[in-house]
Amino acid sequence: MRRNIVHSGADALIYEIRQIVAVAKKLEALGLQITYENIGDPIQKGETIPAWMKEIVSSLVRKDKSWAYTATQGYEPTRKFLAEKVNERGGAQITADDLLFFNGLGDAVAKIFGFMRREARVLGPSPAYSTISSAEAAHSGYEHLTYDLLPENNWMPDLEDMENKVRYNDSITGILLINPDNPTGAVYDKILMKKIVAICEKYDLMLICDETYAHVNYSDEGPLHLSEVIGDKVPGMALRSISKEFPWPGGRCGWLEIFNKDKDPVFSRYIKSLLDAKMLEVCSTTLPQMAIPEVYSHPEFIPHLKQRNDKFKKRAQLATDAFAGLKGVQVIAPKGAFYLTVAFEDGVLNSSMKLKVENGKASDFIQPLLAQAANDRRFVYYLLASTGICVVPLSAFCTRKDGFRVTLLEEDEEKFNWIYKTLRDKIGEYIASA
Repeated sequence: MRRNIVHSGADALIYEIRQIVAVAKKLEALGLQITYENIGDPIQKGETIPAWMKEIVSSLVRKDKSWAYTATQGYEPTRKFLAEKVNERGGAQITADDLLFFNGLGDAVAKIFGFMRREARVLGPSPAYSTISSAEAAHSGYEHLTYDLLPENNWMPDLEDMENKVRYNDSITGILLINPDNPTGAVYDKILMKKIVAICEKYDLMLICDETYAHVNYSDEGPLHLSEVIGDKVPGMALRSISKEFPWPGGRCGWLEIFNKDKDPVFSRYIKSLLDAKMLEVCSTTLPQMAIPEVYSHPEFIPHLKQRNDKFKKRAQLATDAFAGLKGVQVIAPKGAFYLTVAFEDGVLNSSMKLKVENGKASDFIQPLLAQAANDRRFVYYLLASTGICVVPLSAFCTRKDGFRVTLLEEDEEKFNWIYKTLRDKIGEYIASA
């Protein structure tokens, strides 16, 4: 073409969580039975939607209004309802005008970075969630900027690293948190969150907190929202969604809760640009927005959340215990979300390690993939070809640490136990092969 139309950040648009499926599908075609542990979709792993929730949605479908456009910012009764829920927490106070709906948080993330000035950078965690890290890198045209999460400290953020990155790089205009965290399952308490708010206030930054898993929190502290700690000075956004907590991932319904919008004119103008961009596509999907107040207000909703959290807490412990005493790995029990991160200790993996692959065609298929693969990706490919278990290499989460992420979602107890026993056995076999 007479001009290059490819965005400078195009190579950063990598979503390994789904890309590993392409490899798995080809192995499936070669005769392997695949166990998909790569993505956080509870429905695909066998979770059933409660009858009362289905009844709410089905009754809304019968209302003509659910087939119509809604307001650009989102369905007004739902925005008012959610603003009241935020204000009941007793922290930062907002109105319905401080909420903005999107077609899932992937859409929100694309807008957040797509309409941010290119030179403005957002500092995020490492390991990072791919959707956000890729979007930030693509927007800037450079590698995503990160602060470290420390496995030796239960995957808590390294606040000294965070502040140093901010202090010595004035392109950083915001800090991103994921709480509870994906992929590590870490949960941040109020003391830690307030320290991060203080860094933002000191350096005049905005604070973005991904709260996708806010109510998938089985820690002793329980749910904590950005509104409870942000105060009245730091501009910020909480990213919320129904995809994991109803769960309704196919509903593609997420929203921003915006704090202290009027305390900074630049932030205020930036938020207006997000709304202006939303006007170009009219609105987000109406039906799931209309369902939110009815589901949240239903007498079974809180027991529903508690039952799920009890389930994930039990699974998190069983999964963590499966690796007890296994040399060469660090496994920290998750306290939120529904993933477990297995980190290999530094220097444990090398390119001579392998697993026996019984399926000859599968073995032949992965050999070319191994040549340039990072050490943890080599393990993931061998694991996939030898057992059919599909996990995501930790190096795909914007980190130099070797490891992998696996879900806690398998509903069949016998299969859940098989997955984790197999993972332990294959790690031991792989390390011993050197």
